[in-house]
Amino acid sequence: MSKLKVVGEKSLTNSSRVVGLLAQLEKINTDSTEPDTARYVTSKILHLAQSQEKTRREMTTKGSTGMEILLSTLENTKDLQTVLNILSILVELVSSGGGRRASFLVAKGGSQILLQLLMNASKESPPHEELMVQTHSILAKIGPKDKKFGVKARVNGALNVTLNLVKQHFQNYRLVMPCLQLLRVYSTNSVNAVSLGKNGVVELMFKIIGPFSKKNSGLMRVALDTLAALLKSKTNARRAVDRGYVQVLLTIYVDWHRHDNRHRNMLIRKGILQSLKSVTNIKLGRKAFIDANGMKILYNTSQECLAVRTLDPLVNTSSLIMRKCFPKNRLPLPTIKSSFHFQLPVIPVTGPVAQLYSLPPEVDDVLDESDDNEDADFEAEHEVENEDDLDQNFKRFQSRFFRFYTTHLQNDDIETDINKLRPQQVPGRTIEELKMYEHLFPELVDDFQDYELISKEPKPFVIEGKVRGPIVVPTAGEEASGSSRSVKKGAGVKEKVSPKGEEATEDARGSDRTLPQQLGGQNRAAASAHSFSSDIVKALDRITLQNVPSQVSPGVAAGMRKDCGLPLSVLSCTKACPHVATCGSTLFEGRTGQLGKLCCTGVETEDEEDSESSSSVEQASSVEVPDGPTLHDSDLYIEIVKTTKSVPEYSEVAYPDYFGHIPPPFKEPILERPYGVQRTKIAQDIERLIHQNDILDRVAYDLDNPKSEYDLILNSDINSNHYHQWFYFEVSGMRPGIAYRFNIINCEKSNSQFNYGMQPLMYSVQEALNARPWWIRVGTDICYYKNHFSRSSVAAGGQKGKSYYTITFTVSFPHKDDVCYFAYHYPYTYSTLQMHLQKLESAHNPQQIYFRKDVLCETLSGNSCPLVTITAMPESNYYEHICQFRNRPYIFLSARVHPGETNASWVMKGTLEYLMSNSPTAQSLRESYIFKIVPMLNPDGVINGNHRCSLSGEDLNRQWHSPHPDLHPTIYHAKGLLQYLAAVKRSPLVYCDYHGHSRKKNVFMYGCSIKETVWHTHDNAASCDVVEDMGYRTLPKILSHIAPAFCMSSCSFVVEKSKESTARVVVWREIGVQRSYTMESTLCGCDQGRYKGLQIGTRELEEMGAKFCVGLLRLKRLTSTLEYNLPSNMFDFENDLIESSCKVTSPTTYVLDEDEPRFLEEVDYSAESNDELEVELVENTGDYEPSAQEEALSDSEVSRAHMP
Repeated sequence: MSKLKVVGEKSLTNSSRVVGLLAQLEKINTDSTEPDTARYVTSKILHLAQSQEKTRREMTTKGSTGMEILLSTLENTKDLQTVLNILSILVELVSSGGGRRASFLVAKGGSQILLQLLMNASKESPPHEELMVQTHSILAKIGPKDKKFGVKARVNGALNVTLNLVKQHFQNYRLVMPCLQLLRVYSTNSVNAVSLGKNGVVELMFKIIGPFSKKNSGLMRVALDTLAALLKSKTNARRAVDRGYVQVLLTIYVDWHRHDNRHRNMLIRKGILQSLKSVTNIKLGRKAFIDANGMKILYNTSQECLAVRTLDPLVNTSSLIMRKCFPKNRLPLPTIKSSFHFQLPVIPVTGPVAQLYSLPPEVDDVLDESDDNEDADFEAEHEVENEDDLDQNFKRFQSRFFRFYTTHLQNDDIETDINKLRPQQVPGRTIEELKMYEHLFPELVDDFQDYELISKEPKPFVIEGKVRGPIVVPTAGEEASGSSRSVKKGAGVKEKVSPKGEEATEDARGSDRTLPQQLGGQNRAAASAHSFSSDIVKALDRITLQNVPSQVSPGVAAGMRKDCGLPLSVLSCTKACPHVATCGSTLFEGRTGQLGKLCCTGVETEDEEDSESSSSVEQASSVEVPDGPTLHDSDLYIEIVKTTKSVPEYSEVAYPDYFGHIPPPFKEPILERPYGVQRTKIAQDIERLIHQNDILDRVAYDLDNPKSEYDLILNSDINSNHYHQWFYFEVSGMRPGIAYRFNIINCEKSNSQFNYGMQPLMYSVQEALNARPWWIRVGTDICYYKNHFSRSSVAAGGQKGKSYYTITFTVSFPHKDDVCYFAYHYPYTYSTLQMHLQKLESAHNPQQIYFRKDVLCETLSGNSCPLVTITAMPESNYYEHICQFRNRPYIFLSARVHPGETNASWVMKGTLEYLMSNSPTAQSLRESYIFKIVPMLNPDGVINGNHRCSLSGEDLNRQWHSPHPDLHPTIYHAKGLLQYLAAVKRSPLVYCDYHGHSRKKNVFMYGCSIKETVWHTHDNAASCDVVEDMGYRTLPKILSHIAPAFCMSSCSFVVEKSKESTARVVVWREIGVQRSYTMESTLCGCDQGRYKGLQIGTRELEEMGAKFCVGLLRLKRLTSTLEYNLPSNMFDFENDLIESSCKVTSPTTYVLDEDEPRFLEEVDYSAESNDELEVELVENTGDYEPSAQEEALSDSEVSRAHMP
């Protein structure tokens, strides 16, 4: 203890010495003592600051007045030596403390005082060199930490002072170095950059930089950094282009590349590339770069750097420049509109569909006349600031900016109006209008007198051990109960069967999956596939539907198909490939069609057993599913396909759709991404540009000589000019041992899980015949990146300069002349759904399970939208049991509103199979709830191969607020069902819409909460006046404990303005369902839990559907009369908010879509040409991690905060 005391006393002595000297200096300022004393005191403080870190720490600690005393002395003293001493002290303080101490100095008003000192010193003739060196050095260090530094410097007139010093002392490197560093800081302000450019700073920089030299390399490095900052101004960039400096930069770069053999001057080479990157942000710069043979120069130099890993920054920057300057090409299409058209019964007055219909035929919708966005750019000289008010605002700004940075940032998309957030139950339609849905709720009026029930003996009316109070039996009307029973199958719309329209390609595989737990399902399906004689199967490359007129364009060998038959479009062969054929070559006979149609949509039915997919989770989490029938029936599938109506009149079924899918007996890990794969693909694109004679640049519909590489183009959604992501296509005629590369070149999303380990799926006919009938993940060198094909403003919502993205993957086929299918995700078609529902209906026990399959409505093209009701039959037809039956809470489920999200259908399949199973828990669940399920909200989109839209060309999940009965019938009537339930006081306990997520891992939920939405808008939820039932978190919490794929930390309960017309928000707000959710399932895999590191398969997706049911059963037990006494750990509300608070911007769409860690190549290649991140101007090497408030003063942090 005595030792500690000694140390403390020693520390106190050292500390007291600095404090005493500072107090003495403060007294000198007050008493205006002789300057000799001030010199002595400041020299002593300088000595201590240079020799002791604790002294530096003492002077910059919170609460210390040392900095104010030094700045006050600096502002008032006239003695030169005292000024130099204080400047040296400040340099010592900020040099060793990183950004924190620089921010501390700025916060004390140091920027303004030092700028004023600079202006006073410049009035002397000649100016004192040491004073100028020190002043410029300290200003260069603290400038980046002052957000308004550029404005302050301009107002004080410091720009020209620094620039004139460089011009007048050009050979004095000691003085020029800090001046250039400060010019670089000035130039981060666009107005300053323009002003300096007009005074000749660009020309001055080119006098400093030059060919390879071992002398003054440090000065050249700083000059290049300054030049790169200056050239970010388009005015300065044009000036550099006009003077031929692009050629000069390329020449200098080649010289340094050739002579820097030991790579000791990589930073100089990087600085030259940064200047080229800045100047090529404008169209003139890109043209000058091309004219100067810049593509070939940078390509050759970057290829020579590949062997040295430390030169990767040069390779990456070179790649970005070349990619930016790569000439924009048009897609080889006459139009980007869909190859197929459907005449709408009503043309929307506004919106994208209305614009599409009103587009003049002569307009080129593939490529704009100019692909540059320069007209929209605001030049720096046009920026206006009210400089008269700046001085008055400096002090206010400093205090306000500290408060600006809170722990979470404002997002304009988050709803901030509390009145709009509060649910407002409005029927929307009158009760008379809603009576049209009475017949879809026979369970509310049926007395079951004519049914053979399990028990005829009355029993006490007890529910789960609790005796209920008075029973209220809401009814839909006064009509006889027997009338509802007569409406057994049909519901509101008659099922019309057309002998014509086929879904053929729409329909992607059936599913051999078994409802129960038969492990023999796989073997049985494999045996059935193998039982066909090989001769017959060889003749059946595709199954052609009978009695359907075939319509096909001759020789379409390359076709693509979405889940719903994404029509292919054109193949631009860059090198070559096997025959890529549509799922039926006869599909286009008799047509001259310019674009091949992506034939089928695939949606696979699944054949694995429910017991396997839903059980085997973990002890308490296991879900047991009893035996049940095999759901896939190839003959039934074909019969259903024949009655399905499609716009292209599909006439063929793909092999996987006909025979079904069995989950493989092995796990498929997330693919590890090889380093450099993306830049390699970019380099290959550039090589094609340089060596164009090696490329077969033509659209090919029939390939006599198969090549090894293909560019594939996805067809737009019908009545749309975009939405390209989902694919499903067939390849044949391949040779083993050859690596075939497929590039899908017109994707639109800015990022994809293909960059994070996701692989496309392949189904091999040969493998299926060898008893391996399953989709597997395949492909190497997979990557997703922005390409050189330009999107027109018509297709990009009015924005110019946007590009498409490429999905590229390479596959080697194991069999010669095989027929293989590739898909974005496991296909699941409309016909597969109808087949599954029929099999479930025919196999269920009517004494135990109440199952109804009605028709909700007809779609635009005349297909039926199925509505399923599932619950347990009443124990008897006695009053008590009928009352219990009618009073069960409703659960309303829907899925597949977006056709390309096929994983949602697999989750729904798992839910349906579990609900129809014989397990005790499933029976208990049926006895607890009445399930109303719309398993496919967008049948037309699925059938016709759309990715996101219905035949109306609109996203149906944005139409829930005001659905049109003619354009959006499925949404209109699904909402009508919910409104009817609300009108009869039977609003669902839970509504959940199943979706798929293309840019995030795991399974998670979006819900609705006023409290959490308000919290994300800067108001702390703990102090918020909003009172809200926390029950909306119960179900996600339950699922996070029982479902291995579910991730609670990815869930969000924020309501956004852009989502106000989605099912989740409308059902919450208008119907009043507190537990209204969207459940998102990954297309890729999981990064947590039992399935961490694995790609997701149909087994896991169906298990999730079953687990959702188990979660509902546990919810039932928790939300009984003790609903408000739930365990506190069920709602770790504050902790969950704190954990998610770091996720800036939108907690749903924008952040969670892009929540993957950014990999190096994404930073380099994913951004548009003009939106790269600003480079940090000062390198902070300290170990100290700045606080949120201190970081708020960093320019780089500000730029990151506002990054889209």
